[in-house]
Amino acid sequence: MRNPKNLQQEFWDNHNNRQKLNRSICSNSDVEVKKINEYQLLIIHIPRATRTQRPVYINNNPMTGTYKRNYEGDYRCHKEEIEQMFRDASNEPQDFQVLDNFNLNDIDPDTLKVFRQRFSNREPDHPWLAYNDQQLLHQLGGWRRDRNSSKEGLTVAGLLMFGRERSILDAFPHYSLDYQEKLSDDPEKRWTYRLTLDGKWEANLLNSYYRVYGRLINNLDVPFQLDKDAVRKDETHVHEALREALVNTLIHADHQSSRPIKLVKSIDGYLFSNPGRLRIPLQRLYEGGTSDPRNPHLQKMFQMLGLGEKAGSGFGKILRAWKEQQWLSPLVSEKLDLEVTSVNLPMTSFIPEAVEVELKRIIGDAYRQLGDLDRIILVLAHQFEEISNTDIQRYRSEHPRDISERLRNLVQNGWLHQSGKCRGTRYTLPNQNFSAQLSLLPSSEHYPPSSEHYPPSSEHYPPSSEHYPPSSEHYQQLEAIAEPIRRKGRISKDSVRKVILELCSQQYLPLGTLAQLLGREPDTIRNHYVNPMIDEGLLELKHPQLRNHPQQAYRTVSRSHFLSAQDE
Repeated sequence: MRNPKNLQQEFWDNHNNRQKLNRSICSNSDVEVKKINEYQLLIIHIPRATRTQRPVYINNNPMTGTYKRNYEGDYRCHKEEIEQMFRDASNEPQDFQVLDNFNLNDIDPDTLKVFRQRFSNREPDHPWLAYNDQQLLHQLGGWRRDRNSSKEGLTVAGLLMFGRERSILDAFPHYSLDYQEKLSDDPEKRWTYRLTLDGKWEANLLNSYYRVYGRLINNLDVPFQLDKDAVRKDETHVHEALREALVNTLIHADHQSSRPIKLVKSIDGYLFSNPGRLRIPLQRLYEGGTSDPRNPHLQKMFQMLGLGEKAGSGFGKILRAWKEQQWLSPLVSEKLDLEVTSVNLPMTSFIPEAVEVELKRIIGDAYRQLGDLDRIILVLAHQFEEISNTDIQRYRSEHPRDISERLRNLVQNGWLHQSGKCRGTRYTLPNQNFSAQLSLLPSSEHYPPSSEHYPPSSEHYPPSSEHYPPSSEHYQQLEAIAEPIRRKGRISKDSVRKVILELCSQQYLPLGTLAQLLGREPDTIRNHYVNPMIDEGLLELKHPQLRNHPQQAYRTVSRSHFLSAQDE
């Protein structure tokens, strides 16, 4: 613009107007004007609001005026997301609330007995061991008397740590823990073992920890270590890291969320996922030394058993263990659309042979000409499905500008796909290689060239399959199912989800097929529909061991299959 002063003044007027914006988060240094030739560019940097500042909303109404950035658009937050922000903004610990109408009868006596025994083994002379159950719970933060209201009873921490499953669900109807083992190469097997709430055990946090940890380390194939006396130590730093990851997932979860705690052990690594965003900046987590627990009393209970770190050093132990094994470094990510934090612990070398073979197949002879940084970027995209410039910086020492240049080059060559803008830019490997049996697409000349949603020249189209010509009766049936979505520019999200479930009800369909049938961009289908529906258990992967598999495809989970899976 030629004269940005008026617009700059308008921004500050609205920014500082409490009738428009509930909280000012920009400072003078966040707004600047840069001259480019005869024009001037107004640059506004919006810093991330801290947990105590959120939610930031407009027009005096948090329920209708709170938005979040998701790729290239701003989307209104759901009520549950806003309530979660308010919970995190409070300095009152989430686990210290006294629960109405809950008492010692809601505690599982066997769980509390296990805690006493393990506590006694670690601290045999501790004075708390002489207390009765209520007194012990009081010292741990599991029983409390509110000094303001004189209300006394079981706390959130006490119920979650030691409670009966039915009592926990009475207080937190969405409470859920889902542990899965995916140790088979058979894509038809969604898991080889599963532990969830099924009424066969008291699924409180203490029992969950001991049941899951034993399976996490079972058959853990890492070299043993020797102690100072040259005696073999059965526990390695990897064991310690898995213990930290599991404890952190349990104690940092927002247990009032409708999202489950999800733990996955696979052939090539582990995934720990808990509801709730990080309460400290991601960089602080990697640096260590900063702790801001969502549930400090749960943390204390685990620490009394020697589990979990308080000084913010727990994640450092995970990084150390993975570095010692020369595995890909752990990656922490936040899914803003789901309000979930995930820790991915890959047990693969930096450039696994199988991954390199796959990348060579995708890129061809040009792979040999790639530099070291280019290869690392592609490996990270292969391993983590979706990466950013910031993610790459955790593995490389190059300047962010140099990384950006290499990313642009990889995108220009078609070896990476870019979505989003500015700090929200993400990169994925293109889904450009689908087997003939997966591809249901006709050739591009049969796709309406006027489609505003999906141009026929799109690089995302997989090659057409000779096994499914344009006149294929089955493909025409799919087109008929998707036609209401394809013809309309705007349609409800629920309607799109229902059509996706119907399209995928008979066979696995790849992303490109879904995108063309629905007349939408692949990124839109992946980020707003497919990924959430996988997380909700509505869709299953053809290649569950590798979400970004070049021949990945999706199929609807039948209701009978879904219900039986819940019973396993």
